[in-house]
Amino acid sequence: MKNWTRAEKYKYLTDPMEIRALHDKAAASQYRQTFHVQPVAGLMNDPNGFVYFENKWHLFYQWCPWGAVHGLKYWYHVISEDLVTWKNLGVFLKPEENYVYDNKGVFSGSALTVDDKLYLYYTGNNRDADYIRHPFTCLARMGEDGRPVKNPGPLFGPHGSYTENQRDPKIVAMPEKGCYYLILGAERHDKHGCIIVYKSEEPLRGWEFRGELRVPGLENLGNMWECPSIEHIGEYDVLMFCPQHVELPGRGHSTNHNGYVIGKMDWDNLIFEPEGDFNVLDLGFDSYAAACANNIQDDNKAILEAWMGLPDASYPTDEEEWAGCLTLPRELTIREKKLVQRPYPGLKKLRADELNIIKNSDGCCKIPSASEIEINTGSGDLMMRLFSDDKGNGGISVCYDDMKKEITVDRSGMKRRFNVSDGESRSGFLPMGLSQLRIFADRSSVEIFVNDGEAVFTSRVFPTVEEHFIKIQSGDALMHIWTIKPSVKDDFTV
Repeated sequence: MKNWTRAEKYKYLTDPMEIRALHDKAAASQYRQTFHVQPVAGLMNDPNGFVYFENKWHLFYQWCPWGAVHGLKYWYHVISEDLVTWKNLGVFLKPEENYVYDNKGVFSGSALTVDDKLYLYYTGNNRDADYIRHPFTCLARMGEDGRPVKNPGPLFGPHGSYTENQRDPKIVAMPEKGCYYLILGAERHDKHGCIIVYKSEEPLRGWEFRGELRVPGLENLGNMWECPSIEHIGEYDVLMFCPQHVELPGRGHSTNHNGYVIGKMDWDNLIFEPEGDFNVLDLGFDSYAAACANNIQDDNKAILEAWMGLPDASYPTDEEEWAGCLTLPRELTIREKKLVQRPYPGLKKLRADELNIIKNSDGCCKIPSASEIEINTGSGDLMMRLFSDDKGNGGISVCYDDMKKEITVDRSGMKRRFNVSDGESRSGFLPMGLSQLRIFADRSSVEIFVNDGEAVFTSRVFPTVEEHFIKIQSGDALMHIWTIKPSVKDDFTV
């Protein structure tokens, strides 16, 4: 694995041709995705600025062009008319040496439409001559030519009551109150994570610090709380955030998580009153930095995208000098005070051919490298091997124990193992049992939706040539398999 110098990681990209060879190398990889957004080269992580604007879905993501390293970050721009097929538009926000507020990176944030214009709120990662970080909350708008126009200065700088970890502004419009809020992930000086809140009567200026959000019962959960968001869905508010450097029950030794709490938000007193426990958003191995779209005009649901990866983790494609992809878009609703995550309905348009289920003498069926698999599981226990060999050995095991009402996904049977120290098994409780699985398998990922969105397991997975079979041990399970069409052209657009 390459040892990166600071100069290499934080070099400014001045000519797209500097990374043309990196793109060509990545595009030739057997693990390039077919129907997931992925970087043109280098590393991608958090989705940013997810918004519906001028009849299109705009989505940006954190991007470091130089390789599989968290170095100098840009915002890369993709658009879609249907949340199914995407078009790469290239780099949007760039760090600038002369714009001191983001001289060492354009970090995560959100978007808002104001008077038919699109504004982007982001964290400018400034480092001074001694390389000490100073986070600024910055603003840019999309100009008439589609290019960014940055505010002359930041909306505000770091607050002295917290460490340098203050970032990821989420803009919240409150027309009924005649005001706007910005919520940021932060870390107290005692190293406990929290959320801080700013308020203004105008979205583009006048921001004042209002205080720290109180979340009773979660005062000491982890260090930094990254990527905070408060979404109103139906009768409830949903607080989402990513507490870092804490181990959670059933999550192995992983210390970075994406979770949520359902409750009620009191904006006047800055209290989020939970009406349930902190829950992991995704039960799988590789999901983080979830972002919900602004401006969807429907209070009964939210639409979510997330980074299919984790901080402080490494992946097999690091050796090919690229890493990361986004999850499929998910539609969020609430059922019995729990989030339900369904694949976005329009994704069925990606289905190409439905395959005839032909099993070999060992009961295995070959699956395409890009496929959707739907299984009505019937009753009782279930044992499934996904990405097994043609004998049904190895791969990812999906095991349901009907007596315990527990489903377990274990990826330790794969030949290419990674992040093993974080744990290779994840489980979830299904009070009403298991009835259905909907699985999206791409060249280097799998997303398993359980019981019409009751739970979801997301994982990066890197099968060898031999690992392309599925075997189910259940007498009455009924399976359908479709090939999946590409959703974004893997071209060199910078």
